[in-house]
Amino acid sequence: MNNLTKLSKSFLFISLSSLALWLGGYIVRQLVIYQFFEPESLSLRTFYNSNNLTAVLITILPILVFNIVTFIIFLISILIFLFISKINLKKEGWFFISLLIIFVTAPFEIYLMFKDYEIINNIFLSNIPSDLIVEKIKERMITLSSFSLIEIFSYLGIIFLFVFKPLRKVDEN
Repeated sequence: MNNLTKLSKSFLFISLSSLALWLGGYIVRQLVIYQFFEPESLSLRTFYNSNNLTAVLITILPILVFNIVTFIIFLISILIFLFISKINLKKEGWFFISLLIIFVTAPFEIYLMFKDYEIINNIFLSNIPSDLIVEKIKERMITLSSFSLIEIFSYLGIIFLFVFKPLRKVDEN
């Protein structure tokens, strides 16, 4: 891992930067979207009505787009880094575990990204009522409800693995 080329270091930087940006945006999106609903019943909070709901949905649009773009950049850059760097995964256990976490959670996140894409399209189409969009947001929350928390903690664990690099096999010769 110490003898990386400048190109592989660049892709490592891009992947770690996009991971940090995506994770921050993901946490912000979760906080913002969960504020729409009452905690117990998942019904829309009383201060949202048809007059202001469209404006609120338009303001969360950049968060949704930002998360989709940064996650795609992260996946592409980590894959390119994996192939360019030619890291020995037997010696770098921390990187192997990080890749396992990424590749196990990626299909679920891609599925949720398609749900987000539908929400983005519905927000852009002005003839769709806001109530239908809110229902799609609620459906997205219910689909993989606790996965978001698991994913946040898993990716925080990846950052820990990248910083401290445990499970690294050192040559004794």
